[in-house]
Amino acid sequence: MRFTTYSKYVAGMADQVNLQALLDQLGDFLLQSGFAGNPWWGGPEDSDAGHSLDDLRQAILQALMESGQLTPDMLKALRGESTGDDAKDAQTLKDLADLLDKIVQRLVDEGYLKLDGPPSQPGSANQTASGQERDAARTVQFDLTEKGADFLGYKTLKELLGALGKSAVGAHETTSLATSNEAEAASRQYEFGDVLNLDVPATLSSAIARHGLQVPIELDYKDLMVVQSEYRSSAATVLMLDCSHSMILYGEDRFTPAKKVALALAHLIRTQYPGDSIRVVLFHDTAEEIPVAALANVKVGPYHTNTAEGLALARRILVGQRKDMKQIVMITDGKPSALTLPNGKIYVNSAGLDPTIIKATFAEVAACRRSNIMINTFMLARDRQLVEFVKQVSRICRGKAYFANPMTLGQFLLMDFLKGKTRRVA
Repeated sequence: MRFTTYSKYVAGMADQVNLQALLDQLGDFLLQSGFAGNPWWGGPEDSDAGHSLDDLRQAILQALMESGQLTPDMLKALRGESTGDDAKDAQTLKDLADLLDKIVQRLVDEGYLKLDGPPSQPGSANQTASGQERDAARTVQFDLTEKGADFLGYKTLKELLGALGKSAVGAHETTSLATSNEAEAASRQYEFGDVLNLDVPATLSSAIARHGLQVPIELDYKDLMVVQSEYRSSAATVLMLDCSHSMILYGEDRFTPAKKVALALAHLIRTQYPGDSIRVVLFHDTAEEIPVAALANVKVGPYHTNTAEGLALARRILVGQRKDMKQIVMITDGKPSALTLPNGKIYVNSAGLDPTIIKATFAEVAACRRSNIMINTFMLARDRQLVEFVKQVSRICRGKAYFANPMTLGQFLLMDFLKGKTRRVA
């Protein structure tokens, strides 16, 4: 007879690491915006900065150190402190390399990251004696998967809602009434086409009032009463992200926080408002739409800000949407400085507010208003000329303007979005 002996499973350090907590710590590293080549939203193969497997290991190591999850021996080895036993020191470094490789593999296995090449064998991450292995680690590129980006969006959203004191959100409310599963108004007589959500007490009361109390109760068509609720409208949103160079210059990264907020908004709409839609438009020298799933990979692109082209593209997208509410959420930090001419050439002028560029931009804003599209602008700068420009945009389209910084952008944008979700629209 064959016997099997089972022993207690003891989890290793790599298995004990909370991957979601680690991803949260790595958020800024994984979403770093840098400068990219064309396209500005391509994968890691389009930009080598910070996307190698070796860079990822270093970032994980830093996160583990900050969270105090490394053993004392590993910390001593990292500090270059020798125990006097060369064999033990070498084994400690090998254990540390194994730990980092296993964590990377767990992130890949759980679907948070993907690699564009096979990861090196465990133990190779810190084998400094082999320069070839370290070079190989630099050639393997990694990238956030859609699951990983969605998780970072969820964490950002959770932090923002916590800061706002919100735990749940509703849907768009309007002044129109319709039949549904939630009673929020007085019952009314059933009409053909209504959801047959009967108000039983009102229906029976109507029948008894007409025929008297008798068994069985005689019901007529006109006795049927249905409960009413507020009609919930749907919304189509285009998120316009300025990815010109100014968003990451002057010693402040404004683009990475904007990306995190965009991911949070996309997660909110996808999970809480399934009837809504969100599309993403990047604008720089020109403008293009990108898939929402590519948000995590977006990097700063060309130099100038073609606001008119971005608005025109956003308007074309929204005109084709069959939603009750249509809005553009524009995040920018600079004045319009580029314009697409009728012949397709790009006219640029970074000195002040160019009258030709401004006129074309205001014309697109007016076109959005004629199409019943609201523009809400989130400006990450406070230059006097920019303030006047944004105020004029708001006056033309009857939208709202917010002057925020990277720290408050998320709260302002989320407060505005949730307020729009609960306000009544005619």
